[in-house]
Amino acid sequence: MKKLFTLSICLILEAFSTSRPNIILVMSDDHGYGDCGFTGHPFVQTPHLDDMAKSGVVFNRFYASAPVCSPTRASVLTGRHPFRVNVPNHGHYLRPHETTIAEKLKEAGYLTGHFGKWHIGSVQPDSPTSPGGAGFDEWLSGLNFFDNNPFLSRNGNFEQIEGSGTVITMDATLAFLEKYHQGPKPLFIVTWFPSPHAPHREVPQGMPNASTLYNKQRTGMKGYFREITLLDQQMGRLRKKLQECNLTDNTLLFYCSDNGGLDPKTSGGRERKGSIYEGGLRVPAILEWPNRFSAKEVNTPCITSDLYPTLLSIAGIEKEKDQPPLDGINLMPILYGKKNKRPPFGFWYGFRNGQSTWNDRIIKDLLDAQKSGNPTPYPERILKNVNEFETFDPDNLLGHAAWNGWPWKLHRIQTKEETYYELYNLEKDPMESQNLVVTQRKRVQSMTNALESWQKSVLQSWSGKDYEKSEK
Repeated sequence: MKKLFTLSICLILEAFSTSRPNIILVMSDDHGYGDCGFTGHPFVQTPHLDDMAKSGVVFNRFYASAPVCSPTRASVLTGRHPFRVNVPNHGHYLRPHETTIAEKLKEAGYLTGHFGKWHIGSVQPDSPTSPGGAGFDEWLSGLNFFDNNPFLSRNGNFEQIEGSGTVITMDATLAFLEKYHQGPKPLFIVTWFPSPHAPHREVPQGMPNASTLYNKQRTGMKGYFREITLLDQQMGRLRKKLQECNLTDNTLLFYCSDNGGLDPKTSGGRERKGSIYEGGLRVPAILEWPNRFSAKEVNTPCITSDLYPTLLSIAGIEKEKDQPPLDGINLMPILYGKKNKRPPFGFWYGFRNGQSTWNDRIIKDLLDAQKSGNPTPYPERILKNVNEFETFDPDNLLGHAAWNGWPWKLHRIQTKEETYYELYNLEKDPMESQNLVVTQRKRVQSMTNALESWQKSVLQSWSGKDYEKSEK
């Protein structure tokens, strides 16, 4: 009887594992929309991403939730605009009050891992703002971008690892896959490359003259492009490992960047990283999941906040009754072609300054303290500002905000001296060059009302109102 019971449990676990896909979310750091072969770049080599685009779902208008790194990462994990979760700019910490997608999938039976750049919390042992505190079973993570021979935190133990940071990130991802792919649980992996962020010292692997690649193009950004080719190589390694482990068909593999690129000429729109104009937000994005989708293109605008509700749907996890407001939507109806429109969504940047986080300097100090048995030299970084709940003036909507109601995009720019608006038709004017505020007054007013209402909702969430509701 005991053997039959054990056999039944094994069969149930096996059925669970095969019915729910493995999920791998890969994100680069500063990879611009136009800086891939499949998006038309004239010389940068991205053969693996190009191949992925040929077989998978290409999102032609996919947006990062913010024009810089930390906020976008927070949106991926929570499905909420970064302001709501205390991450208005780089270096701020995600509140442990939030429920992350890693926590939800872990509760549903997934084994979870994070590898690479973190930048939304601490990487110290037992910190509720670390990857472990956010729901990841195993992690090898850096506080911010890192380069060659980086200092990293492995489940809270600090070490320096020789080699390219981008390659080390993929090494850890592949080791996790190799270790657990035959187990009873499906896998959820978040791999966040440190490249192609400056200082651009990493070079492609196994290529003759890798350190001089793109020199003849006479571009001042050759290091940036070299790191794009390097991360593309790592995507090739990942796809090869999935094939070797017979995981390709039942694995959802998604790739995107955390914000717009560094070259405004190929950013896919006006401006570049750090801007609310299209060049700062539009990013390359591909989904590969052979069991569900053949090659296709999606022209409906989508955003990184959409990943959370989409993955909940895929995993069969029902929405909680007291769930705080999400800014993302479930993309499955769009992916299946049942819908080609989505509700408008907002952006906001410039309300708060960023905070510096020096990965190697900080983790080296932590490593030295750990070796000597001394207490952490950075106790203030364990929780940072996550338990501070500000009261906001609802009329103070400082910064640059935008409301995307495709094909229209309204900009609201508030400085200390004035507030002004811009309106563009992205379908006819993708470079946002012809301001239509004067000729579209009724549209401007309705979109302004929607945008400002959303901004005030965001500030309420940031002040902690959503947590009060969930405690009742």
